[in-house]
Amino acid sequence: MPEVTSYQPGTPCWIDLMIPDQQAALDFYSGLFGWEAEVGPPETGGYAMCTLRGKPVAGAMSAQSMSGEGPPPTVWTTYFCSADAQATSEAISRAGGTVLLPVMDVMDLGRMLVAADPLGAVFGIWQPLSFSGAGLVNEPGTLIWNELNTTDREAASAFYAEALGVESAPMEGAEGYFALSVNGRTVGGLQPLREGTPPEVPPHWLVYFAVEDADRSAAKVSAEGGTVLRPPYDMVAGRMSLVKDPQGAPFALIAPKPMS
Repeated sequence: MPEVTSYQPGTPCWIDLMIPDQQAALDFYSGLFGWEAEVGPPETGGYAMCTLRGKPVAGAMSAQSMSGEGPPPTVWTTYFCSADAQATSEAISRAGGTVLLPVMDVMDLGRMLVAADPLGAVFGIWQPLSFSGAGLVNEPGTLIWNELNTTDREAASAFYAEALGVESAPMEGAEGYFALSVNGRTVGGLQPLREGTPPEVPPHWLVYFAVEDADRSAAKVSAEGGTVLRPPYDMVAGRMSLVKDPQGAPFALIAPKPMS
């Protein structure tokens, strides 16, 4: 079922966007996916909770420069569920990762941290309290897949297994692609960075949004000022396209094949 009330530890449970012009981003994604969203109250730093049919599907916040540093990259961040954020933080460090934002409380909603794996891919950890994460997934306008693109598959696989309990194995019918699983349930994918990827593109987590028509959605991204990086094409899971929003955040669109 697309509605979700809880997540197993190690499962992607939330995504959010750091972006220079928050309101412009909310307008863009609301138009693309049918979300409802508005800038949040001052006590949350303006963090916007994006919803679809009343269920939370993603977050967005204005990118803030750290003192002495430039603005953070404009990206979607994948968060993994954890039963204990502090214990997960320690596991990340033991496994060779880097904690970028230490464990912090987010009101009564949960506890979070942001880290990078040993190859440099950035991700978040979410320990739910009153907020479990995305309440609607795997249907048009919502998150459907989280994918790690990395320069060293074996090192990445070892890290996520040790730090988060996420195992990887070759995906049947998709040569060179690996399924990520938690307790035998597939929760995402892993692949080497595509040949020809510009050297300035680092290892990263990519979020996929489900759509009804990949061609129509990609055309809408372009019409609204975004960029189509890879035009719609057919692949094992459906028809997909790689795009960037008008402020440069990359993401994927996929019209999934019907379940058999």
